[in-house]
Amino acid sequence: MTTDDAAAETRLDRLNANLSKVDELSRRLATVLSQKRQIPSALQGPSQDLFLRAAAAYMAEMMNNPSKIIEQQVGYWGKTLKHYVEAQEQLAHGKFTAPPDLTAADRRFQNPLWETHPWFNFIKQQYMFNAEAVERAVHDLDDLSPKDRSRVEYFTRQILDMMSPTNFLGTNPDALERAVATDGESLVQGLENLVRDLESNKGDLLVTLADRDAFKVGENLGTTPGSVVFRNRMLELIQYAPATEKVHKTPLVIFPPWINKYYILDLKPQNSFIKWLTEQGFTVFIASWVNPDPSYVDVGLDQYIEEGYLAAFDAVQKITGEKKLNAIGYCIGGTTLALTLAYLAKRGRNPVKAATFFTTLTDFSDQGEVGVFLADDFVDGIEAEVGHAGMLPAFYMSRTFSFLRSNDLIYQPAIKSYMMGEAPPAFDLLYWNGDSTNLPGKMAVEYLRRLCQQDAFAAKGFEVLGETVRISDVNVPLCAIACETDHIAAWRSSFNGIKQMGAKDKTFILAQSGHIAGIVNPPSKGKYGHWVGETPAGTPEAWKEAAAFHQGSWWPRWRDWLATMSGPMVAARVPGDSGGEVLAPAPGTYVVSQPSARAAE
Repeated sequence: MTTDDAAAETRLDRLNANLSKVDELSRRLATVLSQKRQIPSALQGPSQDLFLRAAAAYMAEMMNNPSKIIEQQVGYWGKTLKHYVEAQEQLAHGKFTAPPDLTAADRRFQNPLWETHPWFNFIKQQYMFNAEAVERAVHDLDDLSPKDRSRVEYFTRQILDMMSPTNFLGTNPDALERAVATDGESLVQGLENLVRDLESNKGDLLVTLADRDAFKVGENLGTTPGSVVFRNRMLELIQYAPATEKVHKTPLVIFPPWINKYYILDLKPQNSFIKWLTEQGFTVFIASWVNPDPSYVDVGLDQYIEEGYLAAFDAVQKITGEKKLNAIGYCIGGTTLALTLAYLAKRGRNPVKAATFFTTLTDFSDQGEVGVFLADDFVDGIEAEVGHAGMLPAFYMSRTFSFLRSNDLIYQPAIKSYMMGEAPPAFDLLYWNGDSTNLPGKMAVEYLRRLCQQDAFAAKGFEVLGETVRISDVNVPLCAIACETDHIAAWRSSFNGIKQMGAKDKTFILAQSGHIAGIVNPPSKGKYGHWVGETPAGTPEAWKEAAAFHQGSWWPRWRDWLATMSGPMVAARVPGDSGGEVLAPAPGTYVVSQPSARAAE
């Protein structure tokens, strides 16, 4: 037997082994799909009424302005036919090359074959022409309300992104090349990854974004030394060990969003905001929120404020002996911090010396990209789901936020995992992104109905523990950090809310990048810059135009602001040194426990 024969036999054995694995995986796939739960149609997409209104608007255009429709169609067919003829001419002259390609650059089509191979280039150009034609047809509809137009454009883009040729094995050159090079093993591994994800989510498909075995909270994530010094049914309060001999007198307490785990601010030591804060001479506390189970069905925003924020304030005051403290709220944690501050002002209490808001919305009149999911069709579906389940499972929130960046968080990871057979990367931020939490039913509905849809805090007022509060009631000195490309809390909406707050001392910082990367931006990285301008007034665009841009992280600039609000330096505080009980070492128990294993206290 020659060397070539031996190699061919080895490859054949490898192929047969892979085919055998495919048979086993196919049986597992059939089993898990048979167990898949039924997801309510109201949570699968917008109501049919939206598409009916879009179709009616298009028919009205055809009747009232046929020349515009004809112009659109002629333009589309002209491009399509011209491209077809050019491709045929290349082949007729014996040239196995692609015709001229004037379509816009798109990072989905990075393989050189998309530009050079006539088949792949033809598929790519036709897709781009189709997408352009559909988007233009939707954009040019005249008889749609602004809200309907925004939603139709968004869901149209979702459909177009889903239909990209890169998302299908037969039209993805990267996947085909990998399958040939590995004798089909990449496809077998991809099927293994697909079955694993389905089995992990009981038949629902959520792409694993990061290696789940690469990280463990408390071992290589969330490792800043500290202790749980207070616990109730809503949160564990962690106090961090000092990193300096002296600290500012006024302590700092951080409220992250309870939609996610707190350790986004304490990932690895290199990018830990909390570790950096302790090194700047601050006494730092953070709320680690409970991951609720169905027994939290009646927990609303009042409970988060009373048993969360107010309880944490009381605990920090008792532990440190200070009457005043500073506070940070991140995303919905910032929204609820604003509600809490407004409530305290109404009650004549003032434990907070200064407040910081990270990517916080308080004025929901412009909901940004996430607004497409805040119409009645989706919110009605969520209300029905929480009425049945007692809570909003993490699955729905995770999937919703992923679809706001579907190419980055769904399709590209799915291509790499299921078509290329690649293992998920060991990426701390993506690991955290997949470590989602449930939401109490009552709180979820209150937030969506009263804050988002009715915009009550910025309009007629929002009721908190028997008091009607408004944005203008927030009157403590404040600093707000918004992020330029934030797809969850649009910076212009954040600006408009901060502008309406009643504080006389207001600082607004606009960071480059998005909802997470714009906040978790340590100075050592030398990455995204930021804008700083006058007190928020006028339009967001005018403010940005007049603001000064600075290279690098906003962290040091904010630290200097916070230092002016934090009093003189005193001896560093150590968890437990005031006689209070130390309940557990950081990161505590709530961040790692599963809700099904914990009864409400």
